[in-house]
Amino acid sequence: MVIDKIQKVPALLDGVHLLIEEAGARFLMTGSSARKLKRGGHNLLAGRAWKAELFPLTSHELGTRFDLERYLLVGGLPAVYLSREPLKELHAYVETYLKEEVMEEALVRNLPAFTRFLKTLAACEGSIINYTNIGNDAQVPPSTVREYFGILEDTLLGFSLPPWTKFIKRKAIQTAKFYLLDTGVGNALRGVESIPRNSDLFGSRFEQFLLMELRACLSYQRDRRPLSYWRSKNGQEVDLIVGDEIAVEIKAAARITNRHRKGLLALKEEGILKKFYVVSNDPIRAVHDGIIQIHWKEFLEQLWRGEIAEIGGIE
Repeated sequence: MVIDKIQKVPALLDGVHLLIEEAGARFLMTGSSARKLKRGGHNLLAGRAWKAELFPLTSHELGTRFDLERYLLVGGLPAVYLSREPLKELHAYVETYLKEEVMEEALVRNLPAFTRFLKTLAACEGSIINYTNIGNDAQVPPSTVREYFGILEDTLLGFSLPPWTKFIKRKAIQTAKFYLLDTGVGNALRGVESIPRNSDLFGSRFEQFLLMELRACLSYQRDRRPLSYWRSKNGQEVDLIVGDEIAVEIKAAARITNRHRKGLLALKEEGILKKFYVVSNDPIRAVHDGIIQIHWKEFLEQLWRGEIAEIGGIE
């Protein structure tokens, strides 16, 4: 049996529980928000349900239809990416989300303030969260900003990327970053309709795209290792860390030089992680100081074959 939007009628969960226990029934339940269920103290079927997430379309799923520049601009929501008018579809999605998920479920009392918050967040997503600065720009108190971040996570519109804190030699930043679920959503909120190839926005969206691919791949393969990032107090940084084993630095550059490996080399000195990658647009595959330099297409091919997540020697 399939129940869509289970969060709309959470009382059904008691009946689901009973049918599972007494009749051995099997259910597929979907929903876009866990907020009402968690806050209402409803039956969450602990120990009786498997949790799974669906993400925007990945490059692996799109196959020959995948186009990097299109994806960075409009994102991977199926109705958007596959549309003949993706920008119009994207703006309609953002407006529908604000109306249906926020207004109808009464998640916020002040919709204009929440709208200002979303636009402020879109301008700084992928940066280290600063509740005070975001609140000042959105004209809401920091406590409200914290609540809004919770709404975004509960309604699956965004996710936080925590800091990796198992450092030994270098003190690290211990504040999370935050990303919207899709590159296109942030662009729509910012009014972006093109992304020049050599712009800062191209670089940040390229990084977000690869983060989302890793996040989706790990989830679909039931790999529970967490994703995090590392940044030392003196500014050395690595974009992604998988569990305590793999470090990935993401660069949109067409040519990788020693300066692109500085963060990985600093993290390598901690002596904890096992594999190190710098992923970019550089077609040359090489290994320098134990760091694998790889083109993003080859990296994703290996990722979806399950080879990146394996822990072993340098290839």
